[in-house]
Amino acid sequence: MHTSAMNDIMFFLLLFFLIASTLTNPNVIKLLLPKSKSGKSISKKTINVTISKELQYTIDKKPVSIADMPTVLSGYKKAATELTIILFVDKTVAIQDVVQVMDISQKLDIKLVLATVPK
Repeated sequence: MHTSAMNDIMFFLLLFFLIASTLTNPNVIKLLLPKSKSGKSISKKTINVTISKELQYTIDKKPVSIADMPTVLSGYKKAATELTIILFVDKTVAIQDVVQVMDISQKLDIKLVLATVPK
């Protein structure tokens, strides 16, 4: 029996699915995160807030302006008792833009954690 043709077919199928799986992720926002030595994982209810280098704000991959952010976050606050914002910020963003989001979370009494990449 000759199974070498079957091996070739399986290899090409595996290669096809590996390439296809890396290309099919349309909702990813590319960010360069700052590095940290002390990283902790977060449980409970979390919201992902991102600030891109073009200063585009998103909450759970939905675009939102900085002026509308308090009302959107207060809606999340009503739905969950223990809420944590995971703030993903490109490392080229000015600190004042980060502080604006921190102020909003403090006024709404929501915990905020800055996302980093381990060194």
